[in-house]
Amino acid sequence: MATAAKKDYYDLLGVKKSASAEEIRKAFRKLARKYHPDVNPGDKTAEEKFKAISEANDVLSDPKKRKIYDQVGFYSDNIDAATAEAYARAGSGGGGATGQGFPGAGGGGAQGTNFDFGGFDFSDMFDGSPGRKASTSGTGSFRDIFSGIFGGRGGAAQEGPGPGSDLEYQVNVPFWTAIRGGVMRLNITRRDSCLHCHGHGFIESAGTCPECGGKGQVTQTGGRMKFNVPCPRCHGTGKNISTCPQCHGESTVERTEPLEVRIKAGTRDGQRIRIAAKGNAGLRGGPAGDLYVIIRTADHSVFHREGDDIRIVVPVNATEAALGAKIEVPTIDGRTLLKIPPGTQSGQKLRLREKGVPSATKEGTRGDEIVEIKITVPMPRDERSKEILRELAKLNPEDPRAELWSKV
Repeated sequence: MATAAKKDYYDLLGVKKSASAEEIRKAFRKLARKYHPDVNPGDKTAEEKFKAISEANDVLSDPKKRKIYDQVGFYSDNIDAATAEAYARAGSGGGGATGQGFPGAGGGGAQGTNFDFGGFDFSDMFDGSPGRKASTSGTGSFRDIFSGIFGGRGGAAQEGPGPGSDLEYQVNVPFWTAIRGGVMRLNITRRDSCLHCHGHGFIESAGTCPECGGKGQVTQTGGRMKFNVPCPRCHGTGKNISTCPQCHGESTVERTEPLEVRIKAGTRDGQRIRIAAKGNAGLRGGPAGDLYVIIRTADHSVFHREGDDIRIVVPVNATEAALGAKIEVPTIDGRTLLKIPPGTQSGQKLRLREKGVPSATKEGTRGDEIVEIKITVPMPRDERSKEILRELAKLNPEDPRAELWSKV
């Protein structure tokens, strides 16, 4: 069985074992800027160095992973906290481990007897391999410790597919496009499946994995004990694979593509339009996320939209307001007649039924147009006009401020 070199993550990042999380973060950022593939295009050494420090940072920046690494001497997703704790206790004397092995492991009276487990393949205890039978005495504790590492079997499968994340794009839609509907043409930048490796993240070549010899497993050493773990190069497949040079093992690449978005008539400001499977591509063949287009509608110089209603301010002269009239007012469909009742006051609101915006959610319905009256006072330009206004004031002597004074 091939043996994986033990990695000193602290040495890779150039920090002490007592380093704080902030010191680890700063050390990684400094090294990442130096060895990132974008800074060193085509440099395989820098690429491998970047992968190594990324792996080290992934473990040491996570308190749980770091604790397991410190206890066992390496990190694997198949090792849980309880297993690492049990191993640490055994290795430090809490479980009776000294020197070359575990004293008194057989449970008999042979105090101080050392059993050397160096080179012993513990996976045989779980896979039922012929030719070796595990003792029933004391194997329960071994199962508790090692089942967390091997997951109840001799290896681990390659990391599977993962779903892609959703995307949100904010789109400014012209006023009339939101009212009447239309098509918006966008350029969407998203993560798409890598065409070079067909979304796998690696390229497969002839032959078997040079690190594990095609077995899919390597042996790592923790203290005096040895563990079989999935080969980090081939992810436990045993195949001769290498990281895709286009996506650097991510299985997706960033790509910008044109997209047409249909805007329904009556689309409101803040409305979200979902476009299925147009978000970021999934990892290693996983399903893509969705794209959410958030609508931001533009304003209009005359029409003010509130939901499906349209509001508008219309000037009316004093004669029309006093005597009543029929006037033309603008709507989103064109001109229409509005009846002004006699005695209409400034600020009064009149409603035009179903002259608003067609509803984007309720087929066949639309809002209203709310017309706010603004009375304009004429400026008399000759003596005759002034005489008429004075005569009008005498005929209508009511004080418009009488109600105001009564409340003071």
